[in-house]
Amino acid sequence: MRAVIQRVDRACVRINSQEYSSIDQGVLVLLGVEKDDSEKDANYILEKTVNLRIFEDEQGKMNLSLTDIDGQMLVVSQFTLLGDCIKGRRPSFIRAEEPITANQLYEYFVREAAPKVKKLATGKFQEMMQIELINNGPVTILLDSRKAF
Repeated sequence: MRAVIQRVDRACVRINSQEYSSIDQGVLVLLGVEKDDSEKDANYILEKTVNLRIFEDEQGKMNLSLTDIDGQMLVVSQFTLLGDCIKGRRPSFIRAEEPITANQLYEYFVREAAPKVKKLATGKFQEMMQIELINNGPVTILLDSRKAF
């Protein structure tokens, strides 16, 4: 499982030009599910995400986690994180999980995340979305569960 974590002051998802969901201070999580990922992968990414010390303390040092600041989380499924661009010019997505299984793990991640954050918002699986965000810093972190086990 791969995730792009962006520290945001605000983020929202629009579908058909209508706001679908939004958050204030917290993180935008772009989540890609890879073939053979499991709940173990989702748990790893979630625990890392809520506990990453990427928010500034009183001294301006990145010392606080999402939990410490009582921050919010917006989770958006993004299979293109599994795109392989090594050969040619068009990404290959053969490592991305099939939609039914990917959605199950995405929904699992969302269910497990909900009690860990002040507010949880989501995108809509397999929908064309526009994501608006104000990236604070900018701070962007890449997580890959395959590099953890």
